[in-house]
Amino acid sequence: MTDNLFSQLPHPLAYAEALLGWFTRLGTDSDEASLPELCAAATAQLSQCELSQLYKYDETTGRLELIAQHLAGTLPPGGRLCGDDVQHQPLLQYVLKQASPLNLDDLSGSVYESGFLPAMATPWQSLSCIPLFGRRECLEGLLLCASLRPRPLQDYARSLGQLGSFALTQLGLLRRVRPAHSRATNQVSARAPQSTHGLIGTSKAMADTCRLIDKVLQAPYTVLLSGETGTGKEVVARAIHSAGPRNGKAFVVQNCAAFPEGLLESELFGYRKGAFTGAERNHIGLFDTADGGTLLLDEIGDMPLSLQAKLLRVLQEGEIRPLGASAAHRVDVRIIAATHRDLTAMVAEGTFREDLYYRLAQFPIELPPLRERDGDVLLLARHFAEKACVALGRSTVQWSSAALDQLSGHPFPGNVRELKCRVERAVLLCDENLILPAHLCLEPKPVVPCVDATLRQRLERVERVFLLDCLHKNRGNRTRTARELGVARRTLLYRLARLNIPCGDVAGSAE
Repeated sequence: MTDNLFSQLPHPLAYAEALLGWFTRLGTDSDEASLPELCAAATAQLSQCELSQLYKYDETTGRLELIAQHLAGTLPPGGRLCGDDVQHQPLLQYVLKQASPLNLDDLSGSVYESGFLPAMATPWQSLSCIPLFGRRECLEGLLLCASLRPRPLQDYARSLGQLGSFALTQLGLLRRVRPAHSRATNQVSARAPQSTHGLIGTSKAMADTCRLIDKVLQAPYTVLLSGETGTGKEVVARAIHSAGPRNGKAFVVQNCAAFPEGLLESELFGYRKGAFTGAERNHIGLFDTADGGTLLLDEIGDMPLSLQAKLLRVLQEGEIRPLGASAAHRVDVRIIAATHRDLTAMVAEGTFREDLYYRLAQFPIELPPLRERDGDVLLLARHFAEKACVALGRSTVQWSSAALDQLSGHPFPGNVRELKCRVERAVLLCDENLILPAHLCLEPKPVVPCVDATLRQRLERVERVFLLDCLHKNRGNRTRTARELGVARRTLLYRLARLNIPCGDVAGSAE
């Protein structure tokens, strides 16, 4: 078996062992909501590709549905993985029609359009698309993996095809044996830690942020996202794009601090051959790449003043003129700007154009720091730990009470980004599938006398965090929570009201 399937792969025995491990995990996973994600993660890890996608095919309707995607260990926010844009992609339709794998080692020279893949800073180089079959050899889906490096993927096709077919078969069995109402309950439970648009958090601060996002989804307004470093500005921008009317088009990100002025201008607007020394061909800028979609200008506060004037013209006229071009042309791009700087202060100092600020701040959203998101730290920590376990192919880890207490008391100056990095490292460090305080690598909190709170207030803060965590573990079910705490349900309801924890703070059943 090894000679047939893996002989052309590097380290064939190690690959076979890893593949067998993923088959075991897929065979024992009883959650139909997480099984497709697990298959996508397995495909990405085994093929060593940055992207993997799992499609479900309905032979009756002819519809192709993207049910899971693995990209750098994350899923697109908003939960909208299915779109009409995949229905008529020639590459996908070719594999469906031929019912055989398509391997492209050089996408740049391919006749197949790959624009339906997620937009990245560098183009996709290699791709493999594999048909998946059911028990009666009926076509049931597609498995796609893509790499940002030129590399042959054809030797992975057969084994990954078997893995993907097995996953779809398991998914079908789960849906057949589980009653419809039970499926609905599980789907709600799986989404319980998430707020609207895939943003995780049940705090009032995140609820307010999601309400603002709801207001601007269908509006063509320019959005200005502000907040401290690591608060998730790019995540929110992707959520706005994914849940809005432009979700079928490109989402392009450009960090304005990543390039010097001249290079940033050519990157945004593009250039014509001969525009400057070294311009040996026409180059399409990011405004044209994002035409019809969304362009996120991250760290907009670092954009040079001279380039700010050109950006203002794009916002006012909807036109760009590439370097070296004799005429401007129109583009239809939604601009989302993000910054951790105080732009109003920069306007007062003369380092940021006032007219541009008011055009960008047509609809401002300030993202709260993690220290102001009461109760969200533990939700996020569990979510990041689960994702890290899936990406690493290991069983789910548990949390010690001491580790949770340490997380709750840490200020997290790096916000969500810092929390994610610490949790991922803790998952790697823990050997007994139990995360301890030592795995978090947090400095002990200095003991200082608290003069701004009474003993009662300090105890209530601890109790509030503890109750929110216990409610989350029980999916918001207050009866089960009261039973676990060993108190009467009426007592629990009184404490929730006393601590100002409304029903909406924890998703799930209120019974």
